[in-house]
Amino acid sequence: MSTSDTLESFLIVQLSQDKLTASLQFNAANEEFACTSKQLEDFVRSNGVLFGIDSNVINKIANDPFSFLYSKTIIAQGTPAVNGEDGFIRYSHDMSDQQHRPVELEDGKVDYKDVTRLKNVKRGQLIAERIAATEGTTGKTVTGEALPCRNGKEAYFKLGKNVVMNPEQTALYAAIDGLITLTDKSKINVFPVYEVNGDVDYKVGNIDFVGTVVVRGNVLTGFRIKASGDIRIIGGVEGAELESEGSIEITGGILASNKGYVRAGKNVKSSFIQDGNVTASEDVLVTQSIMHSHVRAGRNVLCSGAKGLIVGGTIQAGEQVVARTIGNTMSTATVVEVGVRPELRSALLEMRQKLKQLTENVDKSDKALSLLDQLAASGNLPPDKMAMRIKLNATKRQAVEEISALRESILEMEKSLENTETAKVQAINTIYGGTKIVVGRYTRFVKDASQRVSFRYSEGDIVMFHNS
Repeated sequence: MSTSDTLESFLIVQLSQDKLTASLQFNAANEEFACTSKQLEDFVRSNGVLFGIDSNVINKIANDPFSFLYSKTIIAQGTPAVNGEDGFIRYSHDMSDQQHRPVELEDGKVDYKDVTRLKNVKRGQLIAERIAATEGTTGKTVTGEALPCRNGKEAYFKLGKNVVMNPEQTALYAAIDGLITLTDKSKINVFPVYEVNGDVDYKVGNIDFVGTVVVRGNVLTGFRIKASGDIRIIGGVEGAELESEGSIEITGGILASNKGYVRAGKNVKSSFIQDGNVTASEDVLVTQSIMHSHVRAGRNVLCSGAKGLIVGGTIQAGEQVVARTIGNTMSTATVVEVGVRPELRSALLEMRQKLKQLTENVDKSDKALSLLDQLAASGNLPPDKMAMRIKLNATKRQAVEEISALRESILEMEKSLENTETAKVQAINTIYGGTKIVVGRYTRFVKDASQRVSFRYSEGDIVMFHNS
């Protein structure tokens, strides 16, 4: 027995579906079967198995076919394709506490919910490394065909603020001292944060910082904190000056004795405000009470905690003022204004002043010009007066243009003062007499205490609605 054809009648070569394995099986138990290793290998090859043949097994079958008569024997094994590993970013700190990831807002600023859990780094410190992806290895079937593989996907740094990359683009370093922070788009930032572990007093002094300031204590009267990020005070604030381009959060409340001020580019959040002066471009959020204070908010003043009391002082909001209780049984004078952004009122006053000034200037120019015109008509206008006349005409023309532009702006602003649909004052529980309500340009005095009411502008008047 020598040819492959003869072996054909005894043996079957089977390939697995993925062509990574070839097996040999006897199709009939024949005691007379005999062949050499070479003949067997040639036979396997003639059946298309060209790669990964196990000559050890081939030898064993040729030497002792009878041990293999009743089983299926693997005689060749291909190489599976191996996909590459994806690249990834390895951080120097554990960045897995997802719930403490501050959200990046539209304008790229970051809203800190929890500063305490972020990671401090020093300038020049390595904050992240880029681990390269690996290439895959092509596989091969037992029939000799190549099995394609996939290379790993590279990871890339998403650069946020205050970070620098090495020229090879494999490492990221902090450009400043601060906190390594992932914002919601997986951008890596280092945000500058200045922490005071105690009160802001004579030991610490005033703080002016290009980032976020966290104070784990009180801010005493006469001190100043200015921050281009947020300000977070874990204690209370006395008559200090706080100014932030972001939000200001005060856990312990404001007890200002009518000194200092608190101003935020976004929100001010505090447990209470007493004898304070507070301004926020967006909202002022108070859980307990606002007493005898001047509070201004571009949008809303919300004082709706369990106590939620507003009494005394002046509260101004662009849209709404909501409190549980407004005023008190002693009819303490309390003013609540809505429907006008507080800064618009002062801007309008300024514009009216300027208009008055410009109109007076034009009057003066007119008088001077009419004199010069008379001289010119009689042909007695010397060259220096001629130049003066040209200059006056130009000045007047510019002033007249400014006046008409200013009149238009004033008109527009007055219209926006009338835009009072969203403006509302709401007392969740009670509003007492002695409260003055202003909506846009309209005023109403509350004489008697009322329960669960809102005040809105409607058809030339301020109307009281009962809350559902």
